[in-house]
Amino acid sequence: MTGNWRDRTDAVFECQKQPASGSRGMVVSNHPLASAAGAEMLAAGGNAIDAAIATLFTLTVVEPMMVGIIGGGMAHIRLADGSHRFIDGQSTVPLAVRPDTYRSKPGAAHDVFDTVGDENLNGAKAVAVPGSLKAWCETLRRFGTMPLADVIQPAIKHASRGYAATPYLHECIRDGAAVMLKDKAISAIYLPKGTPLQAGERVVQSEYAETLTYIAQHGDGALYTGPLGDILVDYMKANGGFITRQDLTSYKTVERAPIRTDYRGWQILGPPPPAASGVHIAQMLNILEGYDIAALGFGTAETIHYLAEVLKIAFADRAAASGDPDFVGVPVERLTSKDYAKERRAAIDPERAQRWSAGVAQLEGAHTTHMTAADAFGNVVATTQTINNLFGARILIPGLGTVPNNYMNLYDPRPGHALSLAPGKRVTTSMSPMMALRDGRLIYALGLPGGKKIFPSAMQALVNLIDHGMSLQEAVEAPRVWTEGNALEVEATVPDSIRAALASMGHQVLAVPTVAGGMNAIQFHDDGSMSGAACWRADGTPVALAGGLARAGIRFGLA
Repeated sequence: MTGNWRDRTDAVFECQKQPASGSRGMVVSNHPLASAAGAEMLAAGGNAIDAAIATLFTLTVVEPMMVGIIGGGMAHIRLADGSHRFIDGQSTVPLAVRPDTYRSKPGAAHDVFDTVGDENLNGAKAVAVPGSLKAWCETLRRFGTMPLADVIQPAIKHASRGYAATPYLHECIRDGAAVMLKDKAISAIYLPKGTPLQAGERVVQSEYAETLTYIAQHGDGALYTGPLGDILVDYMKANGGFITRQDLTSYKTVERAPIRTDYRGWQILGPPPPAASGVHIAQMLNILEGYDIAALGFGTAETIHYLAEVLKIAFADRAAASGDPDFVGVPVERLTSKDYAKERRAAIDPERAQRWSAGVAQLEGAHTTHMTAADAFGNVVATTQTINNLFGARILIPGLGTVPNNYMNLYDPRPGHALSLAPGKRVTTSMSPMMALRDGRLIYALGLPGGKKIFPSAMQALVNLIDHGMSLQEAVEAPRVWTEGNALEVEATVPDSIRAALASMGHQVLAVPTVAGGMNAIQFHDDGSMSGAACWRADGTPVALAGGLARAGIRFGLA
């Protein structure tokens, strides 16, 4: 299909941000200070891994509602030798937790993960064993070139001297204020007068700066075997939480191989289980491959209808057979096979919405951040990290100065299901640090935050790039849709005429301000340059390195 995608749609939109271009490196994250921290490492001679870890530590300071050292995540690393690997630093269920530890909330038909007293959502009982800090430090030791003390320095600086709150941070504090006000420590920083910090006010985290300084000196052992861990464990014990010293000392990261699928001549690489995303992105693309999506056009009722149907299929299968592969037999080969896609595609009605059940058997008795970095040597990192919901458990650990995760909310409190609780079980998430290759050459690396809406949004970005031929900036900013079987959420920029057409096909259409969060991405060009893009849904900022050293042999005279 040739021509501009705008010629084949009524859903025209205009980008709100500009991409950045460079030749020596690129860092894109959801805060300008974090992107700048990563770019500083590249400018100092570091590689993409150094840049990524510096960015992540800085994000714990400037995007505290999304990411923290008491969190978890998944990193997709492509090394200069062309190899791909995933570093799984996902949180795990504390050893003291059992399948029936929580009680399901009566009448919680829509979200069966709701529990009595919101114990798996807010407070100490919602905190799972953290993996982020260990994963970051191990990744830096294995693949980076700079000392931990150097890459953590920008984070310490911003925590100790403070930074200006953005309107986005203000809105996030406002959204969580009702629960956060119940915790004195977190309120002291983000609701100092009982009201959310206003945009422009300074956020100072002096206690967290001390924690980061200690980590810079002692590494991840400061938490997993040292005194910072004692502070965390003592807090858990005093407040009914489950994390013990044994949970911390026994925690291990896992290196995993990517899920791979071919889509219209492109090779798509995504995260394997326990992440559900790579499997189901492959599944959805395999089904969509049977339709001429480019000819149908971007944002048309026909295209959105097919997107909605494959999303419902993927979520039906995800509910039945996703999870930690050490606990659940995830049928990866079947779910990602072209034959299975053909079976599912044959059942799709091109004119009517349907309800879908799982096509695989059950095999057992919303807020994150993403950053992408690349260097001039061929190393690339796409990593998604989180403390789960906005401000995680909506408490702050005194003595550490950081907000812990509420990952326990991602487990099914009902025994006997694929995502049920079990001691040591790793979190199943939708994190989607994706990369796309053409003829063996890396072209795109991308990802975003957004809970269960992450992998559907990442899939749509890949379709935008491959089928619709969008620019990188267009692909990350384009209107998105989402459903898991109930309402079909469409971003408000989708025209009324298209919403009406979808409704006539049987979709329950719901216009929403946003679907998922701020995507960021890097594109690699034939001439060795790269472009970085971030979308309007967060404070995303690409920072590029161009230019270079003086030309050899230059001699400067005096005026």
